[in-house]
Amino acid sequence: MTGRSLRAASASAAALAAALLLGAAACTAPSAGGTRAADGSTAVVGIAYEPDTLSPLLGYGKDGNSKIFDGLLAHDADLRLRPALAAELPEVSADGLTYTYTLRRDVTFQDGEPFDAEDVVFTYRTILDEKTNNPSRTELDALRSIRAEGSHTVVFTLAYPYAPFAQRTVLPIAPEHIAGRQDVNTGKFTTEPIGTGPYILTGWSKGEKLSFEANPRYWGGEPEVERFTMAVIQDDDVRATRLRAGDLDGAVLPPALAEGFARDRNLRTHRATSYDYRTVTLPTGNPIAGDTAVRRALDIAVDRQAMVDGILNGAGKPAYGPVPTGSPWFTAGTERRHDPEAARRILDEAGWKPGKDGIRTKDGVRAAFPLWYVTGDKLRQDHALAYASDARRIGIDITTQAGTWEVIEPRMKHDAVLAGGGAPGDPDFDQFLLLHSDHAGDGFNNMARYDNPAVDEALEQGRRAGDEAARRRAYDTVQRELVQNPGYTFLTHIDHVYVLADTWDGLSTQVEPHDHGLASGPWWNVETWTPKGTRR
Repeated sequence: MTGRSLRAASASAAALAAALLLGAAACTAPSAGGTRAADGSTAVVGIAYEPDTLSPLLGYGKDGNSKIFDGLLAHDADLRLRPALAAELPEVSADGLTYTYTLRRDVTFQDGEPFDAEDVVFTYRTILDEKTNNPSRTELDALRSIRAEGSHTVVFTLAYPYAPFAQRTVLPIAPEHIAGRQDVNTGKFTTEPIGTGPYILTGWSKGEKLSFEANPRYWGGEPEVERFTMAVIQDDDVRATRLRAGDLDGAVLPPALAEGFARDRNLRTHRATSYDYRTVTLPTGNPIAGDTAVRRALDIAVDRQAMVDGILNGAGKPAYGPVPTGSPWFTAGTERRHDPEAARRILDEAGWKPGKDGIRTKDGVRAAFPLWYVTGDKLRQDHALAYASDARRIGIDITTQAGTWEVIEPRMKHDAVLAGGGAPGDPDFDQFLLLHSDHAGDGFNNMARYDNPAVDEALEQGRRAGDEAARRRAYDTVQRELVQNPGYTFLTHIDHVYVLADTWDGLSTQVEPHDHGLASGPWWNVETWTPKGTRR
């Protein structure tokens, strides 16, 4: 592959993004509360979750848009790769094993120290170090070595041709002179980071807010939004209330709550297509949820379209796996129709017989298990309740329970969880960590402890094959295996809905991952916003 062919691949990614964005619209909405900054110089937005760390060495910002940091490359609005800390897209050797990046020479970190190739080498080598607590290390599995050639050239050498490697280099770069002088897992850098990005972190009150100020040294030009605050509000209803009261300039909201602002002329609603799915983990170690017949029955008993219509107000689509139906990587024919009668037959044939109360039993075991969702997350709650209702109609008793992640995480090995995930771009990005048995029980990777040798082999083939046709066959295999033994019940892919004050020009959305908040949302490019009535 050459630098020219990489640019062609980037254009192909843009075509994917354009296809997925069809139907995602921004519509005018009214506002009940005033904005927090009449001149547009500040913005306060409400998000649902905050990260565990702000260190890219531990996984923060790995998909780009981190605000504090920059990667070698970045994504534009259409998900095409563009240069960031690199001066241009990389040159790629004909065998696809060597990527050479030429770096910008006008970049300094937020403390004034210059950025150079050694910072890039330090960042990647630290992430690959087994002593570093980075849960996404295997995303760089293809990387054999990295070296600096002078101060402004970096060369990556791969162990095998990995088609989407350039997309991995949106990963933020950390300063060696700061992060390299402290414990990578526990040092101050994890909560008080310094980067090259457009915003400087000025404060992080965990569970409350993150505060940023514009970086006057930013190589891309000082942002016109001078102060940017992300208020951490996990409860959807509270976020909507604070937006209505004027405490917030914008917020991410479930579609039903966003509708309540439709008559406010001072607000606009922004809708982003995403890879963000909601799924139910079916732990392999659970005697009911781990039964293949139960998994297959639940997979066709669930009414996905009713969830899209009733829970998402049409802002999404049915999900049959991590790959959205609009993606060119989706395998046609793996859609599952809503068929409760067929689900009952599967259970009957497997020996799960209805009792007097309608709940099935087998060998003295009752078909019942709990399903956890995060407290305050209305979308997860509604999905969980709908799933439990559909399950009961075929004789499976699912009890929904709410809790914090601190409560839920110790129970994930045996209890089902209403989970979320999804990443745009290459199918390897999400499926390997989600489905490969090597990641069973690895934190929030493969939460269901799914173990399918055919899927493991296909995921390895998809990751390592240099030929696109071979990769496509591999991921087709994965998706067909999920029909025969689901492991998870995928429910919906969700459009993200945001309501913001109509105060700035330049707002747009990208095709988004599951992780929306700091990285995604209409503020993905907040550094380029301009107050209404001004020109940049």
